[in-house]
Amino acid sequence: MPTIFTKIINREIPGHIIAEDERFIAFLDIMPLVMGHVLVVPKREVDYIFDLDDETLAGLYVFAKKIAVAQKKVIACKRVGIAVIGLEVPHAHVHLVPMNTTGDINFTRPKLTPSPAELLAIANTLRQAL
Repeated sequence: MPTIFTKIINREIPGHIIAEDERFIAFLDIMPLVMGHVLVVPKREVDYIFDLDDETLAGLYVFAKKIAVAQKKVIACKRVGIAVIGLEVPHAHVHLVPMNTTGDINFTRPKLTPSPAELLAIANTLRQAL
C-alpha cells in the first residue's frame, strides 16, 4: 500500500509542494513543529533512509540544502535544523526545521495546527525564495 508521501507525490492527495525534480520532492509538514517545517522525500518509496543507495542519499541531502537555504532567507531563524526520525511514515524523509533554539526541533512537544491559508502563505513564500 502506498504511503501518504507517495500519495502526495502522485497528486492523489493535496500537499503544499515547495519544490521537486525527477527524484525528490519537498513539501510542508501540515502539523509542523514551527512554521515553515518542510519534509524532503525521495520519490522512490523506500522505508528506511539508510536503505537508500548512496547516490540517492547524497542527492536527497543536496536537494534538501536548496530548500534550507530558501527557508533561512525568508523565515526568521538562526539555523535550519535537519532531523531523520522515520517512525511515523514508512517512506525515507528528512525534516527541515527553522530553529532559534534547540527546543524548536523537539519532536516530543505539541505540533502546530496552522490554517490552510497560513500553510498556503508560507508555501508561496518559500517557493518564491527558491
